[in-house]
Amino acid sequence: MSSASNKIALFIDGANLYATAKTLGFDIDYKRLLKEFQSRGTLVRAFYYAAIIEDPEFSSIRPLIDWLNYNGFTVVTKPAKEFDDGEGRRRFKRNMSIELAVDAMELAAHVDEIVLFSGDGDFRSLVEAVQRRGVRVTVISTVSSHPPMVADELRRQADVFTDLVELQPKLGRAPRRAPDAPHFV
Repeated sequence: MSSASNKIALFIDGANLYATAKTLGFDIDYKRLLKEFQSRGTLVRAFYYAAIIEDPEFSSIRPLIDWLNYNGFTVVTKPAKEFDDGEGRRRFKRNMSIELAVDAMELAAHVDEIVLFSGDGDFRSLVEAVQRRGVRVTVISTVSSHPPMVADELRRQADVFTDLVELQPKLGRAPRRAPDAPHFV
């Protein structure tokens, strides 16, 4: 199969990818990420999933979501659910697993390969289900951190596991410095 006829769909668990890249000490350059996977075949769709904390002042993820929306990504968001953890602390549930799984199952009949940017072990059964439909699955996360950011059962279920560290030269950029952080020359 030539790479041009390889139909690919990307499924990016936004919170998981952010945490993985941060643990490895770099940021993801989403423009470069798109180019990388467009070079590997026909990119049918690039999904990005994020639960957003509703903040009337400002959401720190909003600029990224807007950029992704205008630059070739299908962005799927929902409000994070706020709850009390029983000890009086405010917590947020930010899980987008069901939305990602439903979209992957619907698209499986139209692609040859699914690339899943997540290390969440809950996706093992999804990977197995799309594989039964003849779709190859690449999981991208890391075993280079301590502890690893990918669940062992997900890594083993994937047809291909790629450590995000290997993709850093193609997808990464240095983390942005906070505006008030000291600058050293």
